[in-house]
Amino acid sequence: MSRRLKLVSLGLLLALTGCKVSPPGKFERAVVKQVKQKITVGGKGDANPLPATPENFQAGQRAFSHYCIVCHGLDGQDTGVPFADRMSPPVPLLTSSDVQSYKDGQLKRIIDDGIYPSGMPASKGILNDDEIWAIVQYIRHLPPKGSLGEPAVYTGGQEEPGADRMKETAENSKEESRLGKTRTHSHTGSSR
Repeated sequence: MSRRLKLVSLGLLLALTGCKVSPPGKFERAVVKQVKQKITVGGKGDANPLPATPENFQAGQRAFSHYCIVCHGLDGQDTGVPFADRMSPPVPLLTSSDVQSYKDGQLKRIIDDGIYPSGMPASKGILNDDEIWAIVQYIRHLPPKGSLGEPAVYTGGQEEPGADRMKETAENSKEESRLGKTRTHSHTGSSR
């Protein structure tokens, strides 16, 4: 090997080892959040055609449990998902203010189209519009973190560990609806 090739190779090796990937800082996250919510994620004006009923909540929970749990867990808060915090960007908690501050139409658009280049896949052609709007309802009414257990895909179980608790949560939601109770979302002030 010539001396020049050795020096170029050494220089390239040193340059590559000097590159270090680090998580985005607070400022970078804030800028990206604003760009996504105000520019890149469409659907701000699209209203959810499904009323906020216990039946639509249950339908959303069912669709979520078939399509979304591998990354978001049964409760939408990454419970039991072994890689959620190691992805770049990390899988967000769906109860976070970053996610909850999206309009319903924006959440539908994210589920429909995915988010490139993150790991969020598009569901267009896999889920129909009613299923996606129902998932948006579920995202707006997520249960407490850990209350549904971990996805069976990570525990080796046959049935989802939280299946009974999912039914119980749905029953509680029906009872709240029957009694005229609503929950208020702290980030938007909208009733749930």
